[in-house]
Amino acid sequence: MLYLVLSVLCTSLIFVIFKLFDTYKVQTLYAIVVNYVVACTVGLLLSEGSFNIYETMEKSWFPGAIALGMFFILVFNLMAKTSQVAGVSVASVATKMSLVIPVVFGVILYQERLSGLQIVGIFLALAAVYFASMKEKGASLSKKSLILPLLVFLGSGIIDASIKYFEASHLKPEEVSIFSAMLFGFAAISGFCFIGIKAVKKPLKANFKNVLGGIFLGVPNYFSIFFLLKALQHGKLDSAAIFTLNNVAIVMLTTLLGIILFKERMSPKNWGGIALAVVSIVLVALF
Repeated sequence: MLYLVLSVLCTSLIFVIFKLFDTYKVQTLYAIVVNYVVACTVGLLLSEGSFNIYETMEKSWFPGAIALGMFFILVFNLMAKTSQVAGVSVASVATKMSLVIPVVFGVILYQERLSGLQIVGIFLALAAVYFASMKEKGASLSKKSLILPLLVFLGSGIIDASIKYFEASHLKPEEVSIFSAMLFGFAAISGFCFIGIKAVKKPLKANFKNVLGGIFLGVPNYFSIFFLLKALQHGKLDSAAIFTLNNVAIVMLTTLLGIILFKERMSPKNWGGIALAVVSIVLVALF
């Protein structure tokens, strides 16, 4: 249970740090690149056995790690922007609701069966993202406040489905830490390439806040996954119960942190979205 609590705290901290980037004028892209360098380094330091890049390049999952790493940095930027524009709670809901995508992926690729309650949960998840994103003024939605969480929803779901595929089809148990480190590493490389392209038009200046922000983000980013895997390996609960508790706790904790730390205002529709989020997670994961 301790590992599960630590995973919830680390994941919730990521959304809070994204919000603080906006408060302290940290440039999100640069901090995220540093974050992936830090996460990759932590993963390599904690990996089992010695690391050999040539042996790693021969692994069947290596090309997929390159593509997924590039996608990581895109989705992470969307998560950061959603936290800053729509709020911490909205970004959290959009991210955690994406669990319905690997569920559908499992149905299509592995012929897994969905119960009627799981199908209801999928539709409730979509409704949760919508209502949690609505603002108080009238009942209107700005395009940005709706599109951003939907993109986070889709992007996070694609990442989860891809990781599920690699774990099921290509990864050995002892390769999980190296695979994770490679994802973070290629995300960092992609970020450096993007920054290099931007530098052609506008010269870069070293910024201590960006580096410091990336360090603070990279550590919980890595350990949010690390502790969740530890919980799955050593927990007395089955995986469905662990994922349910993890996702529900993150949605609720980030909502409370958004209200307490950033004075985010929640309308009745927003609270309805949060409630739907909790119900949909329970229906999809447990039934």
